[in-house]
Amino acid sequence: MLEMTIHEKACRGCRLCLDVCPTDCFTFNEETQKAVVAKVGNCIACLSCSYICPSGAISHANHHEVQNFYRNIQFSKRMEKFL
Repeated sequence: MLEMTIHEKACRGCRLCLDVCPTDCFTFNEETQKAVVAKVGNCIACLSCSYICPSGAISHANHHEVQNFYRNIQFSKRMEKFL
C-alpha cells in the first residue's frame, strides 16, 4: 500500500502540493500553517507533489513507478505506425 509523508519540520506552508495534486490528497492546517496528507487513498502516485515541493518535505514509499515510454525515442519510433 502506498505511503505518503509530509515532514512537518521541512514543510514551508507554500501550498504548492495542494495546487498541483490532481486528486486532492492534501489539506492545509491553518493552525500550524502546514500541508497535511488527508486522503492517501486518492493518491495515484504521480509524484508531482514531491517534485514541486521546494523543501523536499514530501516522500512516498511502496509505490510503483511507470517508465515514461513516450519520452523513449526508440519506443516511439516503433509505435508510430499505431499512432
